[in-house]
Amino acid sequence: MNKNVERGQATRAHLVDVATRLFAERGYDGTSIEAVLAEAGVSRGSLYHHFPGKDALFWAVLEGVAARVGQQLADATRDAPDPVAALRAECLAWIRLADDQVVRQTALIDAPAVLGWERWRELDEQGSLRPIRAALDYAAEAGRIEPRHVDAFAHIVLATINEVALMIARADDPAATLTAGESAVAEFLDRLLGDSTTPVADTTENGRP
Repeated sequence: MNKNVERGQATRAHLVDVATRLFAERGYDGTSIEAVLAEAGVSRGSLYHHFPGKDALFWAVLEGVAARVGQQLADATRDAPDPVAALRAECLAWIRLADDQVVRQTALIDAPAVLGWERWRELDEQGSLRPIRAALDYAAEAGRIEPRHVDAFAHIVLATINEVALMIARADDPAATLTAGESAVAEFLDRLLGDSTTPVADTTENGRP
């Protein structure tokens, strides 16, 4: 690889690392381009060569955080025996990540404000809704939930875990809120999915309540 390309990639990665730390510590509004330049030890021209502004730098940070979160969620579900168990593990892993300073500040507190609520929700649905729906399809095939509710339940699960994560992120005592949130999410999933393989009653035709 060309040495200039290597240096450029190294500079970009260094800027993202520095910005990740500063955004996590100070928040988006409390982090200026000048602060990033001072901490990174690079010129303004070098930074703007890679990022046209603070929003673009924040987006690069968010992409890095999302990649790390994705890997940690994958690790949490690696040994799950089936899609429903994987869903439980992934939901609880995401709740726990809300207590991580970088995830909390960048992905949960700043991202909705910087990207806009609708864009944040759209990106979250793109990444999370499909695997949730797949797990609920499996649960429906096993008779744990009614197939007609899969899509609605998928949105409900996603909304629930995100709301609990936001609750933890904004809490005065995140550790205590995390404990309560984990318990609540685990009970919610137990009530929704249960452990029984007995099919639920089909109420989609005659005799519908």
